[in-house]
Amino acid sequence: MSEIEGPAATRPGSIGVMGGTFDPIHVGHLAIAEEARESLGLERILFVPAGVPPHKPDGAEASVADRLVMVELAIAGNPAFALSRADVDRPGPSYTADTMAVLAAMARDRGTTPDLTLIMSAETLAGLPDWRDPARLLGLCRVAVVPREAYPAPDPAWLARNFPGLEDRFDLLDGPRLGISSTGIRQRVGARRSIRYLVPEAVERHIADHALYTGRRTG
Repeated sequence: MSEIEGPAATRPGSIGVMGGTFDPIHVGHLAIAEEARESLGLERILFVPAGVPPHKPDGAEASVADRLVMVELAIAGNPAFALSRADVDRPGPSYTADTMAVLAAMARDRGTTPDLTLIMSAETLAGLPDWRDPARLLGLCRVAVVPREAYPAPDPAWLARNFPGLEDRFDLLDGPRLGISSTGIRQRVGARRSIRYLVPEAVERHIADHALYTGRRTG
């Protein structure tokens, strides 16, 4: 068993970006964000819910308002975590390159040099070559890749082949290895199974109080 290293020194002004539908946000998202923060010395983590997910033509099951509330509930209590409305407050599909450009511009407006790291799973990385403007995206940020069950860690040859000259923009993390998915949580809710310990308690209460993912949506 390998020894766990201590946290990296914090890079002042550095921001990790956790994008996604968050339908719903779960403890896996939070653990991944915290691992990236410590391992890479990120000062803050922004959670950026997608407004119109381009990879989900039918949209999210929960409303934007519910997804925003669930993220706020999930990250409450961690001063390094914050919610960003960068995607939901602008029209059109939430393309990640556009989102990172907005966040970089916001940093420059504050008089700081953008230091952005996009956090994604190995599963998501496998589809990155087909995203809109991947070269532009990598010019705006680094990418931290976390493990995902059934998806091998990318090897240097794959990175060099798909992102020539930009393969040094990737940081490969060792963990955490939590087999939790939003799809699985929605299915459990629909089957009236417990989601305790899979999502924060406040998120579990919000899902129950508003009958999310049951087909009995309340106001």
